[in-house]
Amino acid sequence: MATKHEGHHQSLKVYFWVWLWLFILSACSYFVDISDLPDMVKWVCITIFMLLKAGLIMAIFMHMQLERWSMNLVVLAPPIVLMVALAIFALEANYTLSSRLQFFAN
Repeated sequence: MATKHEGHHQSLKVYFWVWLWLFILSACSYFVDISDLPDMVKWVCITIFMLLKAGLIMAIFMHMQLERWSMNLVVLAPPIVLMVALAIFALEANYTLSSRLQFFAN
C-alpha cells in the first residue's frame, strides 16, 4: 500500500536559493558595517538586512509560508509591536535628552 505524504516538502533548489540569499544579505551587512556611512545609517541598514534574513528563515526553514494567516499573525505581531514601541521610546528619549541639554546645560 502506498502511503500518502502529509505536509509539503520543498525541493532542495528552494533551500539552495535561500542559502544564497542569506549569504548575500550577510555579505551586504558586513560591507555596510565596514563602510564609512554614518552610524545611524549603518544601524538601520544592518537591522533591515537582519529582518530580511529572519523573514527568510522563518518563511522557508520554519515553513511559516504554509501556515494560516492567523498563525503567522500570532508569531509576527509581538515582534512588530515591540519594534514600534522601541521606535517610540527612542524618539521620546532623544527628545528628553535634547530638552535637558537645551535647558540645563551651561
